Amino acid sequence: MSDLKKMYHTLQQDSFPQDLTLTLGDQTICFTKKTWSIDGESKGLRYGENPDQPAALYEITSSTFTLDGVTFQQGQHKLVSALTEENLIQSGKHPGKINLTDVDNGINILQYLTAKPAAVILKHNNPCGAAWDEAGLHQALSKAFAADRIAAFGGTIVVNQPVDAACATFITSSYFEVIAAPDFDAASLDILTTKKNLRIIRIPALSHLQDMLGTPFLDIKSLVDGGLIIQTSFQNRILSSQNFLPAQASKDDRTVLARTPTPQEADDLVFAWAVEAGVTSNSIIFVRNGATVAIGTGEQDRVGCVEITIHKAYSKYADKLAFAQCGCSLYELGQKAETDAALARTLEQIQAQTVADKGGLPGSVLVSDGFFPFRDGVDLAIAQGVTAIAQPGGSIRDVEVIQAVNQATPQVAMVFTGQRSFKH
Repeated sequence: MSDLKKMYHTLQQDSFPQDLTLTLGDQTICFTKKTWSIDGESKGLRYGENPDQPAALYEITSSTFTLDGVTFQQGQHKLVSALTEENLIQSGKHPGKINLTDVDNGINILQYLTAKPAAVILKHNNPCGAAWDEAGLHQALSKAFAADRIAAFGGTIVVNQPVDAACATFITSSYFEVIAAPDFDAASLDILTTKKNLRIIRIPALSHLQDMLGTPFLDIKSLVDGGLIIQTSFQNRILSSQNFLPAQASKDDRTVLARTPTPQEADDLVFAWAVEAGVTSNSIIFVRNGATVAIGTGEQDRVGCVEITIHKAYSKYADKLAFAQCGCSLYELGQKAETDAALARTLEQIQAQTVADKGGLPGSVLVSDGFFPFRDGVDLAIAQGVTAIAQPGGSIRDVEVIQAVNQATPQVAMVFTGQRSFKH
């Protein structure tokens, strides 16, 4: 068993070349492999997605790549690929591919959330909780964690504001693998460094991610036969509520138009669509008051994703109640309830309250990364108390989908994003 555990701590030596050049027609992008001097030794990535996969991180050293008159990323923003020893305040077990790709996807989301202090907690390259809050980073971080404290265990935190002692105390109260922030004050580092396996990463550019907007990168997908698919990276067009399109459709000389969201609903929809940019499709996200309630990821059908996300909302809500009342998880409470009659009654009460409160979904908004091919998913969400929906639009059944929100009592709002947000 000790040998099995050892593989997760062992640095994989890679034989990848120091320099890499990508030639696209008469243009080139030049990269160099990143290594760091840690504990007196030159180290690259610990390993790839799994311990038996050597991996390397490359940083752009020069590029003038343009496509259709648009200039792509040239490495000027100094984020994950530009990390230096100074940025790696504490390397913990030393970062591997999944640690850095989680940080990168957090940045991918936060680039659209610069208007307020924001926090994203990620696991397996998907957000498990995200929030923003004008009151400050500690509030945002607390709300992001509360969204799914079970999935957050062992996760990666990425924030867009400097970390202070209050945030550091909150972070060390649970188990996380990585914290990435634009800066850390001295008091916060005194607290964070007590967790020796925590990777503490300072990325100053997290304070001005708005500078990245509108500058795409070359998104490359490798195929199992060694081939490549390249595409321009996703660019979120919903940067404010004014960017939404009216949910309107016509069929058989009849036009239907959905209710416009209230300012609070619109703010939550803008936030939710930003988080959507970092979620594996098919996906559904419920948001209320600037924080995720439940995130459904990677499902094969739209209505099934709505059902699963509702189920997640219920289970996470019940777990919150269990932890608040009994200081343990819902699962642990269930085990104890098997031999403790009083706890069995408490469990029944929590389950009943969860159903009565509909998993905390009433008053939430919903975003869908793809259009609704049928109204069934919308009807399910409305039955849970959703008050507003944003989705791409463009389904041949848009009229029926809009009718679903118009027939609801009270009427539910809907807007179109005018773009799909699939992430494969």
